[in-house]
Amino acid sequence: MGQYAIKMPDIGEGIAEVELVEWRVQPGDAVHEDQVVADVMTDKATVEIPSPVAGTVLTLGGQPGQLLAVGAELIRLEVEGAGNVGAQAGAAPVAAATRQDAPAAPAASAPEPPAAPPPPAPAAPRPAASAPTPTIAAAPRAPGDKPLASPAVRQRAWDLGIALQFVPGSGPAGRITHADLDAFLARGSAAAPTAGDSARYRRLDGEEHIPVIGLRRKIAQKMQEAKRRIPHFSYVEEIDVTELEALRAALNARHGAKRGKLTLLPLLARAMVLALRDFPQINARYDDEGGSVTRHQPVHLGIATQTEGGLLVPVLRHAEALDPWACAREIERVARAAREGKATRDELGGSTITLTSLGALGGIASTPVINHPEVAIVGVNRIVERPTWRGGAVVPRLLMNLSSSFDHRVVDGMDAARFIQAVRALLETPALLFVE
Repeated sequence: MGQYAIKMPDIGEGIAEVELVEWRVQPGDAVHEDQVVADVMTDKATVEIPSPVAGTVLTLGGQPGQLLAVGAELIRLEVEGAGNVGAQAGAAPVAAATRQDAPAAPAASAPEPPAAPPPPAPAAPRPAASAPTPTIAAAPRAPGDKPLASPAVRQRAWDLGIALQFVPGSGPAGRITHADLDAFLARGSAAAPTAGDSARYRRLDGEEHIPVIGLRRKIAQKMQEAKRRIPHFSYVEEIDVTELEALRAALNARHGAKRGKLTLLPLLARAMVLALRDFPQINARYDDEGGSVTRHQPVHLGIATQTEGGLLVPVLRHAEALDPWACAREIERVARAAREGKATRDELGGSTITLTSLGALGGIASTPVINHPEVAIVGVNRIVERPTWRGGAVVPRLLMNLSSSFDHRVVDGMDAARFIQAVRALLETPALLFVE
């Protein structure tokens, strides 16, 4: 038997280091060729790292949240044959801290440091995939005893409504795995407190420490940088979208079967494209270090998209060249790619202005954070029907607020207001969206 070290590959585009997001395997696991062993993140793109060989996991080269340089040892396997690492090579530093196989030494006697790390023992035969999960006491943890689990396991437990405090862990150091969740579900969640009036009002103790890693760390850094660097100011305006909604319904009834259904977003994107022709200082990016503004003629529209991992902003390239139906299809395509984790690096960067919407949850008003280094973001709030005074009578109208934020270093308040008023005029007279 030999050892095979998988090193962090060079995934191109000048990336020198990546963040380790999640391990898909643990020491002692059997790995087959091309099996994904880890997820890493570069900027906002998550990349899966497969194993080029089959073997048994000996050591892991880092903890989730740790930055790894390209070429650093990612994972070490025990393989048939000679492998690519000499038997005398030392083990990766993380495995010794995470393995709990050896019994603890008596407290009264301090262990002597070994002269050299012993060679790894052959992996014990692992049970078949269908074998039952080892039985572990199902008693809840003591207060303050935090359950260990990967972000993926925590997300799945949240989706299933499982409190990790009551799930026994069979992984290293009691870490909870997906198999532990399956076993917990198979037992009928017997370890959890029973539902009822007494459980509904029971007192809760304890806390859960969740490391901010992966996409959430990138989002946190970007939002912090945007608020630190950009002096934001927001402007909220109410828009009557009654005519716009009537036109959208008519277009969908007439062309929806062949050209696809239109939502509000492509029509709003069209209004922004037309209005930006008179406000080039808003379709711009600000260079903090160089102290310069770059105004863009094409409109590369960022579409703020909520994914399972967090907020991403895929880019709608050359929105000025798209009709509403082409715009709708492209918005759907880039948003789906972001949600499925398939968006490329180019599709997640280079926007010149961003459009954000919470749909039916849009609220009355919001204060969106500018997508640095852009200088403006337009936010869509929900549509509500309200009584409105028009032509000497009170009539029901569909009203919606636009909540927008601007970089005050580049955009004056008067220009921001005039831009939004131009967007409002186009949306309230929607025939103008189709007139050049």
